[in-house]
Amino acid sequence: MKDNVIAKNSSAFRDFAILESFECGIELKGSEVKSIREGNVNLKDSFARIEDEEVLLYNTHITPYEKGSYFNVEAKRIRRLLLHKNEIRRILGKVNQRGLALVPLKFYFKKSFVKVELGLVKGKKLYDKRRAIKERELDIEMKRALRQRR
Repeated sequence: MKDNVIAKNSSAFRDFAILESFECGIELKGSEVKSIREGNVNLKDSFARIEDEEVLLYNTHITPYEKGSYFNVEAKRIRRLLLHKNEIRRILGKVNQRGLALVPLKFYFKKSFVKVELGLVKGKKLYDKRRAIKERELDIEMKRALRQRR
């Protein structure tokens, strides 16, 4: 079974250290699903919070469906994420205890359902980002040198 990735939050992979990830469903309207099928999702600056034992997704921009007429909803509305209560409590404990954040990493289809990969993340410092860039460049140079030797 292959998961079809719709959108990735590339800035999350760059700006945060991802400690753990969770697969969760998302509560959507019909016209939003049609818009997502066309790939009209933007995860930049989006985040999740736990409020009243519910996980809510903020700032995710889903462009209104072109042919949706009056069924369309607001593009940046707050959406509820679907997780089991015990998972929500476990995540809440980690977020409160360590000062971590919840960030959506990617949207994808699993069978016919839209799923969200939610990451438990810790912010990277500037020197961590520089170190990651340096390691990536060294890795690329090594691969290039090995290719030239062959």
